Formats: sequence, structure tokens, C-alpha cells
Amino acid sequence: MTDQADSPSFRLAYVPGVTPAKWVRIWEERLPDVPLTLLQVTPAEASGVLRDGAADAAFVRLPVDRTVFSAIPLYTETTVVVVPKDHVITAGEEITLDDLADEVVLHPLDDVLGWERPPGEPAFERPATTADAIELVAANIGVLVVPQSLARLHHRRDLTYRTVTDAPQSAVALSWPEDATTDLVEDFIGIVRGRTVNSSRGRAQPAPEKEKRQPRKAPSGGGPRKSTTGGRKSGSGGGRRGTGGGKPRRRS
Repeated sequence: MTDQADSPSFRLAYVPGVTPAKWVRIWEERLPDVPLTLLQVTPAEASGVLRDGAADAAFVRLPVDRTVFSAIPLYTETTVVVVPKDHVITAGEEITLDDLADEVVLHPLDDVLGWERPPGEPAFERPATTADAIELVAANIGVLVVPQSLARLHHRRDLTYRTVTDAPQSAVALSWPEDATTDLVEDFIGIVRGRTVNSSRGRAQPAPEKEKRQPRKAPSGGGPRKSTTGGRKSGSGGGRRGTGGGKPRRRS
């Protein structure tokens, strides 16, 4: 993990389709002295990057191994089908999986929708990547069902997409190793959750120390002392002095 004591920094990985720019901008405003490094990874690489400590946190696609990683779900994407602009599917704004029954539906090896077999007719072989599958769609080899962000990422002028209302969906989350929830991870969690600058830190703040009472000082020696004889004072010879205005007795 990052050696925060010597040189604080934060490494953030993200999978294709996720745009971390707004969170990075807030980080730079709030923690200008802590550089944030971005690392783009494939969905298959994301867990390994976190596990090996190459990144402190990552935007990933669910699911993740909850026995190892913590995750905060952020949003669920709309699923779309990518087709040539002149394809018959473009006649409507939305379609269902049944509308793909007669289509060759490409299933790249880096598929993120999690289905074992897409609808429609399978291609002769699976493309290695989503980018390769997009090229095959452009060549009229088949169509491709992906999260909307990936359709936008691989946008081409000769292709378009339509929403598939009943297809599986992909959820994006912020994830990090559960046993490595550092202060900087807590800071980034606060930014992603939309906390204000005054509450962005998820760290436990120390309780204010109670004011200690100072012991009362004994009064100084200049004040009067109480008599222990009910207000009377003893004379030097054991006799009694009068305190009133009477005259002294005459000796006989």
C-alpha cells in the first residue's frame, strides 16, 4: 500500500466505461498536497490490482469478492445493443431480447453482463475484447449487447445503439481491500458519497478533552480565624478581661 507517512499519494484504478473525472477534480480541490494517480484496468484485472496493492481503491463492475473487498454500489447502467445505423432494429427506440432472436449476437471474452450465453445466434468464435466486437459490428458480422457507457466509449459514426429493456444490467461500485481502509480511502469515500468539505472525512474524531477542575487554594493568612472557644479569647494569666464598659474592681 501507499507509504503515507513518507510520501502521501492515492492510486485509483477504474474499468472502461467509468469516468472518474468529477471525483478526481474534487479530490484535487480538497487535498491539493496529495497527488491522485489514475490507472485504467480491464474488469478482469481490477481485483488483482487491488489485492496486490497496486491501487488503493477502484471503480469496478459488480460483483466483487465480499470476503476480501468492501464495495459501495454507485449506479446501475442501462443495457443497449450496438448495431449499424441502417439496421432494422433502429426503427424503434427500445427493443427486447426476443427482437434479437434472429441476430448473430457477439459475446466478447471481456463481457461484463455475466450471462453464459447471449440471446440470438452465436458467432463462430468469441471476440477477444469489446473493442474487437465493435469492429465486427461495423463489418456487419453481428450485433453487440453492452452497458451504455461502453457503447459510448466505442462510439463510431457508422454505428448506433438502442436500449434493451429486459437484458441483464451492469452495476458500478467503488471497491477497496477490506483490511486496507486507510485514511485516504476514507477521504475518497466521502467525496464519492457527496459529503461536504466539512464532513468529507470518515475518520473518527477524538472526543474533546474535559476541562480539569483546579483545586481550591486555601485562604491566605491575612484573614481572621474562627475562635474555638465560642468567640472568647484566653488571657495570659488565666484571668478574664472585660469586654464591656464597666469599671475595674478596687483592691481592698
